[in-house]
Amino acid sequence: MHHNTSTRLGNGNQPLHTGEKKGGQTPQRNASSLSEDIENGRSPRGGTRIVIKIGSNVLTRSDGKLNVTRMSALVDQVVWLRRHGYEVLLVSSGAMACGRSELQAQRKLDSVEQRQLFSAIGQVKLMDLYYDLFREYNVHIGQVLTMKENFATRNEYLNQRACLTVMLESGVVPIINENDTVSVTELMFTDNDELAGLVAAMMNAQTLIILSNIDGLYNGNPKDEGTSIIPIVDYGNDINQYVQATKSGFGRGGMKTKAHIATKVAEEGIKVIIANGQRDHVLTDLAERPSDVPHTEFRPNPNAASGIKKWIAHSESFAKGRVVVNEKAAQALRGERAVSLLPIGVIGIEGDFEEGDIIDVVGPDGQAIGVGRSAYSAAEASKVMGQHDVKPLIHYDYLFIE
Repeated sequence: MHHNTSTRLGNGNQPLHTGEKKGGQTPQRNASSLSEDIENGRSPRGGTRIVIKIGSNVLTRSDGKLNVTRMSALVDQVVWLRRHGYEVLLVSSGAMACGRSELQAQRKLDSVEQRQLFSAIGQVKLMDLYYDLFREYNVHIGQVLTMKENFATRNEYLNQRACLTVMLESGVVPIINENDTVSVTELMFTDNDELAGLVAAMMNAQTLIILSNIDGLYNGNPKDEGTSIIPIVDYGNDINQYVQATKSGFGRGGMKTKAHIATKVAEEGIKVIIANGQRDHVLTDLAERPSDVPHTEFRPNPNAASGIKKWIAHSESFAKGRVVVNEKAAQALRGERAVSLLPIGVIGIEGDFEEGDIIDVVGPDGQAIGVGRSAYSAAEASKVMGQHDVKPLIHYDYLFIE
């Protein structure tokens, strides 16, 4: 098997942080510097910030019920990471599995009803288990249930970030999940990999770890003889030829989803690791002996985007409309220089969007160019389309080129 020889979970040179002992107190920081720390990718508590996504296939047994032993082992490892300089946010699946084991439905339910019922019941049990397991170490946890719409506007995005920031500052482990009771199918996250990617970008994490029931990204079908794990995906490499589109057990997203999310998050300057959460000591081994653990590491973009561009990059699925640009504008936007999209280069406006909404930018051939925040409503944009000497339709600070 082809093993990885990568560095520790973060940048590899952070000092160890031992702010946590049984019965001990977590050091506090002046809250005034926190937003600046988050924007600059620094942890309020001085350590390396990591987001760990624990998939339903990691927490679920073959009979569909929760694997409490596995859950306990992962909590032990998270506590170990906190004691060794890592600041951890958890994105945890498992609510549906918890709910299924608690209640036998009185009638046949459709898929939406099942998700709403079992996740509502199961989320309580899931958090209760996490509470009991972390309490053994005197570690506080906090529940954060969110929806895709909460990432769609900048204000809601910043409100979520502020909530998670104050939790981290207070030494609390945030445990994040999608609010399945109110999320409608069309607006749901692809799965919790997408949610974890959004959280990692929003909180300027150094590393995102996606734990599934497979060892990483393979260079073919994992069942075929001679297939091996791809240990490192360098920034900018195309991995589509290797990706299997199959699902991985109980979750909604397969390896194709994971690879797509990993590539996008790495584009934003965050290291991504895909590893097998069913392996014993996977998190501590990744921190101390990564070369001994089969996994795939997506190396980050060395020139990371700003915080607002990270938000915009993840906002393509929230686009309220799109603008079509001419060939000259398309070439300029795809060029080396950072340029704004001026109305003179626009040849078409589609959709009903307002000022401040996210819109797609496409070339004359319909090929995607980027996504950005519109400075005009659709009606206003139609009026200034093709004109000189007016403000940009999308300023380059709010434009993410794909």
